[in-house]
Amino acid sequence: MTGFTACLFIGLVACVSAIRRETPHQKGRHAVNFVNALEFKHRLRICNAYPYSAAMDVYKGKLSLTADSSMPYKGCRDFVTPLKAGDKLEFKVGDSNAGTFSVSDLPNNDAVLFLAIHRHDTLGTAVSFESHVFANLLNAQVAIIDTYKGTGKAVPEIMDAPVGGKKSKRSERLRFDSVVAVNPGVYDVALVGQDGSSKARSSLVALNRESYVIMRTGVEAKQGPSYPEDIVIYPRSDVAALQGGAAAQKAMVSVLLAAVAAIASVA
Repeated sequence: MTGFTACLFIGLVACVSAIRRETPHQKGRHAVNFVNALEFKHRLRICNAYPYSAAMDVYKGKLSLTADSSMPYKGCRDFVTPLKAGDKLEFKVGDSNAGTFSVSDLPNNDAVLFLAIHRHDTLGTAVSFESHVFANLLNAQVAIIDTYKGTGKAVPEIMDAPVGGKKSKRSERLRFDSVVAVNPGVYDVALVGQDGSSKARSSLVALNRESYVIMRTGVEAKQGPSYPEDIVIYPRSDVAALQGGAAAQKAMVSVLLAAVAAIASVA
């Protein structure tokens, strides 16, 4: 497993934990190291980053979390459902099991538990998982995740949204497998290729105390259809919730990544 730890300086100091990567070789033991505390509110946030034409269903045991509607590719949803250690989340396409994620423990505080399912590689149909538990911080938090599989190289950049037709000159490159904090505001996020061109673009409305995900998606498949690089941002907050209206759009990007340490020795 590859992990990173980041300390962010944004006027206050917040240490944000690693994004966790799971592979098919860990099926049946996809453990998220939480502290068991069922009395707290745990919001489950799931994103389907698995490139496929058919939508996916999620089950907790025999309970279908997506009974009202299946999750299409690049779809994300929040679920408020009781969770306990040992619960298994099964991902299915029709009657076929795509993968299973097991919860070992739960955090001893209110938290957003994020989970994404995606392609393991470009050759087969095996899946991998990305997971993260967002800390309780005042500022908006953003997890940056790369689920794309292929030879293409692109990195996300965040910048102030244009105001009055004028393009912002302030931008910050984001690092995959990290979590950063940003001030409330309206931002543009672009996937920038090695040639400097924009592969995909989307907007981020950042609100205090909310947890966001920026995902690079797609696959350059060796077998079956390929799906182009794209960017997914979730949740999509309402700009009207920002105080100050247009003034909030001038908020400067305040992402300062002070330390990123790879835990290469921990498997």
